[in-house]
Amino acid sequence: MTPKLIQLEAKKLIGKSKQMSLNEDRTVELWRSFMPKHKTIKDRIDDNLYNMKVFDEKFDPARFTPDTPFQKWAVVEVREFDEKQDELEPIILNGGLYVMFYHHGPASEFHKTLQSFYEEWLPSSNYLVDNREHFERFTKEYNPMDSNAVEEVWIPVKNK
Repeated sequence: MTPKLIQLEAKKLIGKSKQMSLNEDRTVELWRSFMPKHKTIKDRIDDNLYNMKVFDEKFDPARFTPDTPFQKWAVVEVREFDEKQDELEPIILNGGLYVMFYHHGPASEFHKTLQSFYEEWLPSSNYLVDNREHFERFTKEYNPMDSNAVEEVWIPVKNK
């Protein structure tokens, strides 16, 4: 893992969301409802897809458990929120300082990449996890079952 620190600008996103936790994971249901709609979204920046998690404002990463609730979003970036999109909602990704690294392999192995970040890189860094949007970004060709899949992982951070 070779994380990069990136100052990210705010982004306008549009898509669908569902409330869930790791124990009550509804990710597949969310993406199945979003994918037929994503091609109809106007004014897109690019073909990238975002899998974003928004935690409660009182979120404490040190107390995160598999039952911690969050809002998960399946979204794409747009230039403007010009017109109402049928069954889709706008959301702002606030931007700020992020650590970006790559997950290589199937989605079923994603937890190992996160574990390495939280147990190895983060404690030895000068940063703490910040309470902003967490997300993964991938291309439309991304296949979560593919052993060669690659996705960007973005974790918000702040100085200790």
